[in-house]
Amino acid sequence: MHDLVQYILSYLDSDKTPGAAGNIFWAVVYVLLVFVGLSIAVIAMNWLERKILAHMQVRLGPMRVGPHGLLQPIADALKLLLKEDIIPDGADKIVFWVAPFIVVLAAFTVFVVVPFGPTHAITDMNIGILFMLGVSSLAVLGIVTAGWASNSHYPLIGALRSSAQMVSYEVAMGLAVVSAVMMTSLSEQGGTLSMIGIVQAQQQQEVWFLFKFFPLGVIAFGIFAIAMVAETNRAPFDLPEAESELTAGFHTEYSGFRWSLFFLAEYSAMIAVSSIAVTLWLGGWLRPFPNALSGSTWDLAFSLIPGLTFLFFAAICFYNTARMPKHPLFKIQTIGLAGFGAVLGLVGLLLFVPAVRVRVNDIFWFSAKVAGFMYLYIWYRGTFPRYRFDQLMKVGWKVLLPTGLALLVCTAVVGMRSEVWANVVVPMWFGLMDLLRRIF
Repeated sequence: MHDLVQYILSYLDSDKTPGAAGNIFWAVVYVLLVFVGLSIAVIAMNWLERKILAHMQVRLGPMRVGPHGLLQPIADALKLLLKEDIIPDGADKIVFWVAPFIVVLAAFTVFVVVPFGPTHAITDMNIGILFMLGVSSLAVLGIVTAGWASNSHYPLIGALRSSAQMVSYEVAMGLAVVSAVMMTSLSEQGGTLSMIGIVQAQQQQEVWFLFKFFPLGVIAFGIFAIAMVAETNRAPFDLPEAESELTAGFHTEYSGFRWSLFFLAEYSAMIAVSSIAVTLWLGGWLRPFPNALSGSTWDLAFSLIPGLTFLFFAAICFYNTARMPKHPLFKIQTIGLAGFGAVLGLVGLLLFVPAVRVRVNDIFWFSAKVAGFMYLYIWYRGTFPRYRFDQLMKVGWKVLLPTGLALLVCTAVVGMRSEVWANVVVPMWFGLMDLLRRIF
C-alpha cells in the first residue's frame, strides 16, 4: 500500500506528461478528466450557441428550463436517451450500429496529445501533430459508413459530400500545418512534430507563429482556419447537412442516443481542430506577452486573471438575479441563477489559492484561446449563407491548395534565409568587427 501511494505521489514532482513519465495511474486520471471536461464543454457549447445565435437575431433563446435555460442541454440529453431507437428495415444493422461510435472514438482520441500545459497532457508524442491529423481524418469513415448503412439516398449523398469535402480541405490544412512545423526548425531544439515542442519553440523564438515571417504566418493561419470549418462540416460549409436538400444529411435515419453521438462528435471535433490552431499559431498554453512582460510581478498579475474572470461571470449572474421579475413563478429561476453565480464565485475564489493558481494557469489560457475559436464558429453560423457544393470545391482546390503550396515554398525560402543570416552572416560580421578593432 505504501508503495502504491509513493507511486502516485512521485509524479507530482515530475516535469513530464503522465504518458512520458510512464505513470499509468495519472494517465488514467488525465483520460477521465479530458473525457468529463470535453463532455461538459459540449454541453456548455450547446447552450451558448443557442443563446448567442438568439441574441444575434434579437431573440431570447432557451429560457424555460432552468434560469436562462441553463438546464436545457440536460433536458435535451434526457429526451434523446429516452427516445425510441429506430433502425430502418433495409439498413445494415451492424454497420448502422458501429458508425456513430467510430466518429465519437476518432473525435475523443485526438485529445491524447493535446497539450493544455507543459505537463497537462495525457502523453507527448514526437509525431503528435501527425497523430492528431491522422486520427481526426478517421471520422470521415464513420460518416461514410453511417450514410451507406442507412440504405437511403439522402444519407448516402450527405456522406459522399462529407467525404469529398474533408479530403479536399485536408490537403490545404496539411500544407498550412507543414509551414508551421518548418518554423520550429529555427528554435534551439530544431524542427519538431511534438505538440508540446511546437509551443516551446514559440516560447524560445519569443513570437507566436501567427506573426512569424509576417505575413506568412497569418496566411498559414487563415488557410487552416478556413479548412478547419470545412473539416468539421460547420456553416457556411455544412453541405452534408443542408436542410434545404438533404434534411439532416448522413444522420437522417438516426434517432435518439445514436443521433446524439454524431452531435457529440461534431462539437468534439470543433474543439479538437481549435486546439490544433491554438497550439500551432497562438502559443498554446502561453499567456499573452510571456517574453515582453516577464518577471515575478507580471507573472503574478496574469495568474490572477483566471480567478477574476470567474468572479466577473459570478457578478453578471448576481446582477441578472437582481433584475429578475419579483413574481412567485420566477422564484425557482431566481434561486437557480443565484446558485449558479455562487458556484462560479466559489470557483473564482478557489483559483486565488497559490497552489491551485499555479497549476491551472496554463489550462486557463489554453481554454480561453479555444473558447475564442468556438465563438467564431457560432458567429460564422449566424452570419454567412451556405456555399453551393461547386463553390465549396472551388475554394478548396482552386484557392486554398495553390495558396498553401505557394506558402510552403515561401516559408522554406524565408526560413532558410533567416537561418543563413543568423548562423553565417551575423557571426561573420561580428568576427570582422572584432578583427578590425584588434588591428586598429
